[in-house]
Amino acid sequence: MTDHKTLFKKYLALLEVDTSNPLLELLKKIVKAHLIKIPFENISKLYYKQQGMNYIPNFSQYLDDIEKYNFGGTCYANNYYLYLLLEHLGYDIKLYRADMRNPDVHLISIVKIDGYEFIVDGGYAAPFLEPLPRDLKEDYVITSGKEKYILKPKSKDGTSHLEQYYMGELKHWYTAKPQPSKIEDFRKVIEDSYADDAGFMNALRITRFFENSSVVLRNLHLTETIEGESSTVKILFDDIPELVQEKFGMPADIVEKAIRNLKELKNVWD
Repeated sequence: MTDHKTLFKKYLALLEVDTSNPLLELLKKIVKAHLIKIPFENISKLYYKQQGMNYIPNFSQYLDDIEKYNFGGTCYANNYYLYLLLEHLGYDIKLYRADMRNPDVHLISIVKIDGYEFIVDGGYAAPFLEPLPRDLKEDYVITSGKEKYILKPKSKDGTSHLEQYYMGELKHWYTAKPQPSKIEDFRKVIEDSYADDAGFMNALRITRFFENSSVVLRNLHLTETIEGESSTVKILFDDIPELVQEKFGMPADIVEKAIRNLKELKNVWD
């Protein structure tokens, strides 16, 4: 069994990050590298379910599958292992639950540096290429193509509210709660996310960010955004494996295995 020290070293190598920087500068580098190198995607989730899994992969498998298949994960795997990495590097960091349309279904981290707090969220399929500041006096806005993300100033009760808009219409949101949590608190919601009727068992989503661009697959629609300009094309289901290999680097044979049991692709975003 590989020890955690070796795994953290591998993690940093995958991210291509040198740790010899001040805490805030290093945090920014890690967050950016994580979002660029490790996609938000549910191909791995579909693939793991076929192997009888109903929980996030262990640390070793998570890293191996990033290396071999260019996998990443949804919020549970991506944000939990990013949390572990930052904790390993000595950050004052805690896990927190967030409500979406259902309570306690999203997982984020909050880091404290020199009395200031930052949200770290590499699992929302959003262009959070930097830690999000919580100590706000006005809205913090991120724009990417036709999407806009607005983080509101922290409420009196300590919650942080984030909204996602598409072409000016509110599409999604989450409210992060101020009470620290542990990964064990998410066990049931993670297991439920593998249920036959769960959203990511009946849809396809892959989001990959780069310095000034992004590529997103939502079911049968591929959207590429470059320098703020977006274009979307519709694809055929049978073309998914080769397209995902071309655009996201995941082996076509693995993708084909992962999606072979999908009967109907449902819109789980509106």
